[in-house]
This record gives sequence, structure tokens and C-alpha cells, in this order.
Amino acid sequence: MWCIPPRSNAEFVAAMEDVLEVYQRPYDPLCPQVCVDETSKQLVGETRLPLPAGPDRPLRYDFEYVRNGTANLFLAFEPLAGQRQVAVTATRCRTDWAQFIRDLIDGPYHDADKVVLVMDQLNVHSTASLYERFDPAEARRIAQKLEIHFTPKHGSWLNMAEIDLSVLSRQCLGERIPDRPHLERQIALWQAERNRRRCAVDWRFTNTDARIRLKHLYPSFHL
Repeated sequence: MWCIPPRSNAEFVAAMEDVLEVYQRPYDPLCPQVCVDETSKQLVGETRLPLPAGPDRPLRYDFEYVRNGTANLFLAFEPLAGQRQVAVTATRCRTDWAQFIRDLIDGPYHDADKVVLVMDQLNVHSTASLYERFDPAEARRIAQKLEIHFTPKHGSWLNMAEIDLSVLSRQCLGERIPDRPHLERQIALWQAERNRRRCAVDWRFTNTDARIRLKHLYPSFHL
């Protein structure tokens, strides 16, 4: 499904240029740039054992299956360092997001002075969520370590976490996965391999490019 931005929209281009400016900053381990997004995975069990693969045929599944609910996946992707962290949760609510962010702040980014978060404008992506999960002092401690930048509405392509989620979906989530423990094992193996290889993103689209190639998104005016 395409997200089509409105033409001549100052709100869109203001948020877009803010994010693109963030992406031009050099790598700084004390102020890492981290893109956050999420997706869901339907958990599917088998009614019959799959037929094993042979030299000339793939593994074959029966068309019947058992629905075992869904799981949510939060992904934090640091494009300049080629590192990502994925958490599997039962739901995608404010408290889940808040816990994921604290785990980042106190885990891989505990030595950072600030963590620069790039996210879309989903309602759970707010420092208010921290106050729904933690006491005020703890919520404030976490919030003070964050510098948040939001992609514009209809501009989720500006979130580099979507690139990593696309790879995750193709490489890890395409097959039937019966339950959350199995999903967590699959995710952990994928994450470890991608982090070992330091799979990064060389983002080259700048505000200068946007003002030329996306000129129709900018309001027109006469001096």
C-alpha cells in the first residue's frame, strides 16, 4: 500500500527536512542515531507434519493450519554502526514501547550522552508512554537521554528502520512460525548475524536533493 504525501504541504517538508538533516550528522558513539519501527507476525501451527524436502522438491506444508495469535516486533536500527536490536512482545501498546526504549537506554546505549531517535508518528511513540510505564523520576531520566525526530505523515520511507524490517521479513519471517519461543530464537539468530556483519545503510538523499526531486511537495510562493 502506497503512502502518498500531499502536494505543497509545509508540515510534510518541515518534518522531512528535519529527519534528512539528522541523517547528515557524522557517526558519534556518544550520540548515536537510532531508527525505531515495529511490525507484527502471525503465529501459525501445523495440523500435520510437513513432508520433508528432497533433491527435486521443497519442503511441503499442508494447506490447513492453526492460528496461534500474533506477536509484535520492535526494531531499533543504528544505520551508521550497522547494529540492530529486536524485541518480541505480545502487544504493541505504550508500556511495551516504553520498556523497549528503556532497555535500549540501559543496554547497548548506556554510555551514550543522548540517543537520537527517528520514528513515525504512531501514538505510542511519545515520552508520555514512559510515564504510563514508569514512576515520574524514572520516566524523566529516560526522556532526558532522548532526542526525538518524527518522520512526516505519509513519509514512513524516511525511517531507515523500514529497510531493516524489510530484510527481516524476507530472511526470517516468511515461513510459518508456531509460537513466540520459536520466533524469538529465529530473531536472535538473524540479529546476531546481521550485527556480526555490521550491515549498515549508506543514506545519500539530502535536503538539497529533496528540494529538487520532490519540488512538488514544497509550497510555492512569490516574494
